[in-house]
Amino acid sequence: MKSSEPARPSLFARELAQIAWHAGEIILAHYAAGVQARRKTDHSPVTAADEEAEEFILARLAKLAPEIAVIAEEEVAAGHVREIGARFFLVDPLDGTKEFLSRNGEFTVNIAEIDNGVPVRGVVYAPAKNRFFIGEKDRGAFEIATELGVLPDFAAAKAIHARRAAEDGMVAVASRSHRDSKTEEYLNHYRVKDFITAGSSLKFCLVAAGEADIYPRHGPTMEWDTAAGHAVLAAAGGSVARLDGTPFLYGKKDDKFTNPFFVARGAA
Repeated sequence: MKSSEPARPSLFARELAQIAWHAGEIILAHYAAGVQARRKTDHSPVTAADEEAEEFILARLAKLAPEIAVIAEEEVAAGHVREIGARFFLVDPLDGTKEFLSRNGEFTVNIAEIDNGVPVRGVVYAPAKNRFFIGEKDRGAFEIATELGVLPDFAAAKAIHARRAAEDGMVAVASRSHRDSKTEEYLNHYRVKDFITAGSSLKFCLVAAGEADIYPRHGPTMEWDTAAGHAVLAAAGGSVARLDGTPFLYGKKDDKFTNPFFVARGAA
């Protein structure tokens, strides 16, 4: 890409985005029809929308990049954990199942590419919110508005940038379903002038788009919950780190892909 050309997502990122968009269409069909949830062994909810979207994503990724292993939420829940190398995909076909069931629209499709523990490429699609985010190391972060039933022109995605917090205080974003006292205690160390609540990986994307400044998380998350949003935020100039400031990495198979607590921030 020549420096005089406008920044845009790579062809590979756009192909990942197309997969996520089609998965979003599957999810929206279930959303319109109404679904019943079941409980997995960890007591979290799962629906036919999660399973059908994941099946579609896995099939398409196998055609796009058969050499790259995939770690996907519902497969792992079913006991199928693939062998991974330095480069692999993390997939959450429907992040925010609780938001999906409560019908507030704050659910996302997440596909991330990991290279040596770092999320180098990610797509986050919020189909009920008509928002699509793409992040790519060395290319930047982008957003494109979407329309039901119309495949977006991902080459026309607009660049987004994380912002520096204003001198009069930060805007913090917190989980709609998982806000806790530890998060409140953490934020008490900062000048916070406003709060936004949101579900799923949208929280990372709000920081990436310059609509919020900080998102701390003290509750449990899995790698597929965070990787795509992390990729978008990092590409937008923000950061995600453990609470002690050390790097927040992926591929923790020995920990069953469980994340430590973390804080996501806008530009320094």
